[in-house]
Amino acid sequence: MAASVPSVWMHIGAGSFHRAHQAWYLHRLIKQGESDWQIALSNIRDDACALLDTLSAQNGEYTLETVTPEGERAYERITSIKTLVPWDRELNGMIKQGADEATRVIAFTVTESGYYLDNDHQLDPRHADIRADLQGEARTIYGALTRILLARMAAHGNPVTLLNCDNLRHNGERFRQGFLTFLTLRKEEALLAWVTANTTSPDTMVDRITPRPTADIAPRVAQATGFDDKAPIMGEAFIQWVIEDDFAAGRPALEKVGVEMVDSVLPWEEAKIRILNASHSCIAWAGTLTGQSYIHESTQTQAIKEMAWEYVTQDVIPSLTPSPLDLQAYRDVVLERFANPWIQDTNQRVAADGLSKIPGFITPTLIECYARGETPRATAVLPALFFLFLQRWHRGELPYEYQDGALDAPALHALLDRDDALERFAADETLFGPLAQRAEFAALLKETVAGLAEWVKQPQPVGE
Repeated sequence: MAASVPSVWMHIGAGSFHRAHQAWYLHRLIKQGESDWQIALSNIRDDACALLDTLSAQNGEYTLETVTPEGERAYERITSIKTLVPWDRELNGMIKQGADEATRVIAFTVTESGYYLDNDHQLDPRHADIRADLQGEARTIYGALTRILLARMAAHGNPVTLLNCDNLRHNGERFRQGFLTFLTLRKEEALLAWVTANTTSPDTMVDRITPRPTADIAPRVAQATGFDDKAPIMGEAFIQWVIEDDFAAGRPALEKVGVEMVDSVLPWEEAKIRILNASHSCIAWAGTLTGQSYIHESTQTQAIKEMAWEYVTQDVIPSLTPSPLDLQAYRDVVLERFANPWIQDTNQRVAADGLSKIPGFITPTLIECYARGETPRATAVLPALFFLFLQRWHRGELPYEYQDGALDAPALHALLDRDDALERFAADETLFGPLAQRAEFAALLKETVAGLAEWVKQPQPVGE
């Protein structure tokens, strides 16, 4: 009797997070004897070709090093990636794999700005990458999936799940709306009807701090395991994955390895985005402004930790209450994780993409505080820090290159050159939505920026 063909989970986005998160869960299933699912790893851009080649030479295997806040390290050889999809400019390998009948899930990790959504969470067709993909290119997740699913529809038409694995709020819902809009603008009527009938896009919440790999990981891996790994990664010991259980073509038994399969991801998603992601950005911006390089040292700086703690305690928890989660306990666990000195996560990594994080992670809490009749003084600290951070960027005084997928550098430089730069920043509807028209918010932001501008001039000893 012939052995059954394993189902394929194709992932788009060959970054460290996927290898430390989804690949780890699928690996744990394989270790339990559940070998009916495996991963095919691919990438839209050519920036992961060297990694894909390295992993291919290692049969897709690599070592994940995890470390606790107490410094306890563990090592695990991850074996769930069985196919490395070679990159080519036309994405032929990705299209072939995505159209393959064995592929039942197409997952992807995209930064918030990679969805090209406007302030109303609608696809922005004005962006150059979207305009290019509307003309037939494949620079974005929308263009790539269009090519893949056209081939799949033509080959056999079997259903497939399109699964977000990132921090976009309501990620499945908002991706799906953006994708259907994209197909409408492309006049892909047949594919639009097929996608609507034959795919699902579950909301998800993902969590594991995974810094960019550094050169010191490989020697530790070699010493601990004897494996001369050319592509090891490191992450924190903590891990979490919550998924809306709405798959179009079957799924792995992820609940067997600790994934929470739920009817609605919303409570977990809101807690994670507002408490973890927004606090992370707060700490990174504040730490950068005070001359610090690492998240742990900034979290261990009492004044910075208090900013994050007050933001969550004063404004976020009241906004999210009632909740099935213990929000105070979650806050404390998050800050403990950030203080982990062994992760060596950089402020540079976490400070990135602020132009998308302000509206996605922070503005909802500002709006809800005002709706409750309260002044969001603790939350206003976050966009105020970001404004001061942008001023440093504008003057060329950041200690690193700022990366932001939503950055229009000439326009932002022009704004920051103006005497009324802060007023225009506060009035930016893309960042602050309806608050951009409120004089009381502009006044609060001006007051907060002034106070923080004085604060950053003072020395901030770590651990005090």
